[in-house]
Amino acid sequence: MSDIQQAVKEKYGAIASSVAKATAESGCCGPHACGCGDPITSNLYSTDEAATLPEHAVAASLGCGNPTALVELQAGQTVLDLGSGGGIDVLLSARRVGPTGKVYGLDMTDEMLALARDNQRTAGATNVDFLKGTIEAIPLPDNSVDVIISNCVINLSGDKDAVFREAFRVLKPGGTFAVSDVVVRGEVPADIRRSMELWVGCIAGALRDAEFAGKLQAAGFTDVNVEPWRVYHIEDARAFLTEAGVDVDRLAPEVDGTFASAFIRATKPAAKSCCGSECCQ
Repeated sequence: MSDIQQAVKEKYGAIASSVAKATAESGCCGPHACGCGDPITSNLYSTDEAATLPEHAVAASLGCGNPTALVELQAGQTVLDLGSGGGIDVLLSARRVGPTGKVYGLDMTDEMLALARDNQRTAGATNVDFLKGTIEAIPLPDNSVDVIISNCVINLSGDKDAVFREAFRVLKPGGTFAVSDVVVRGEVPADIRRSMELWVGCIAGALRDAEFAGKLQAAGFTDVNVEPWRVYHIEDARAFLTEAGVDVDRLAPEVDGTFASAFIRATKPAAKSCCGSECCQ
């Protein structure tokens, strides 16, 4: 296991343990990676969605978007959530694909898997299976998934090319890749980027938006679209960065509006069908 994977595993294992031990009186702020009211993780799901989910699934939500809103899931589809955490997006997807569908949640952290399976039992979701593994080596067969979702996890990977190759491999021809992630817009000096990443993901490795798209295309995807939807400004991170000893006013001109949460969509090309002796689309 790489140093990055180990750090991610330890961090999110601790968060899962915190959520599992929490009570209604402990409040919302404790387990969250970036603090209560953080502009990255807050207000991602509707009140109606949250009200129908187990409390601990909502509390363990550490994403930067709502990937289930990116694609219209159909009954009977197979969905895979990369880095499924406490299972919030898995459970939402499970309702949409129905009893004839299947949703897999993939996570490498034992504590998160235990929390997710507990949330699955609470929700009574019988069309869900949580798998242990890494997003760089997905434990599913080729061409087995209709839709891949993920919520602010790919930026944590130290080998994003492997993630995209694996996503392409397990998707069925014509399948959809629809994820939320943090992206960088434009150039950021290395020392400033390291400071901002303390806030954006603590150990995040956010890609530039164009680089994210290019890596998906290199893996074979088409119809790639990267759509920033929540842009972060220096004031969003002022308190955090000040506590970290960062000169916020010096940073502001170079990084304000540079980091954003984005919706990323792509398609695995449909298989060619054969017409007589020639193959056509």
